[in-house]
Amino acid sequence: MPEQVQPETTPPPPPADSGCALRLEGVTKTYLMGEVEVPVLRGVDAEIPRGRISVVLGASGSGKSTLLNMIGGVDRPTAGRIWFDKEEITGYSEAALTLYRRENVGFVFQFYNLIPTLTAAENVDVVADLVRDPIPSLKALDLVDLRDRAGHFPAQLSGGQQQRVSIARALAKQPRLLLCDEPTGALDRETGVKVLSLIQDLNRKFSTTTVMITHAPAIAELAHCVFHLQDGKIVKVDRRDSPKEADRLQW
Repeated sequence: MPEQVQPETTPPPPPADSGCALRLEGVTKTYLMGEVEVPVLRGVDAEIPRGRISVVLGASGSGKSTLLNMIGGVDRPTAGRIWFDKEEITGYSEAALTLYRRENVGFVFQFYNLIPTLTAAENVDVVADLVRDPIPSLKALDLVDLRDRAGHFPAQLSGGQQQRVSIARALAKQPRLLLCDEPTGALDRETGVKVLSLIQDLNRKFSTTTVMITHAPAIAELAHCVFHLQDGKIVKVDRRDSPKEADRLQW
């Protein structure tokens, strides 16, 4: 008799964990530069708690932004698996991945990424128009104390105000996951503390799972969970029940 070929089976999902919003198993990312393979992530395993602030801490070039892109569905890992609330996003089609980003993920960038020809309210509306149940732009700007600047263009706003518009834009879609890429990197310390205080306050108010990347150890002290990333690997995880208030941070 001919040898029977066993059908391929899909690996089972990880055990259910109601306290875990994101789970990463063996996540790697390698870029091809000409004929040279450049590894950026080297088998990342992580469990990111639901409704808390987590920080990925590491030096420039450690793979922080790449890891954030994997979690946010902006890029795909070369190998490994990522689950968001028990759904494996690494198995999604391109269309499903786009829907995942649209419906679940809010992004806050280091350099704001506001459209210069639109007012603050219109910048918020750009994202709000993409989802089914958005927070109205003026209410979103209220959350970041900028309703009175709704009609101002980005060039008429300070750096801190632009970052707050960026946060309002991310919140308008009522994301289940808020990803912050060095949100204070372009700000002075005083303004940066105000932005971090806002992120902390909004996390308490909405219990949105928040993941922030930074190279500054002091900033990581506001997180419930800190993942230390070095050369594409998580080398240490710190967890704390009582993070520091943002206005007590020194960097």
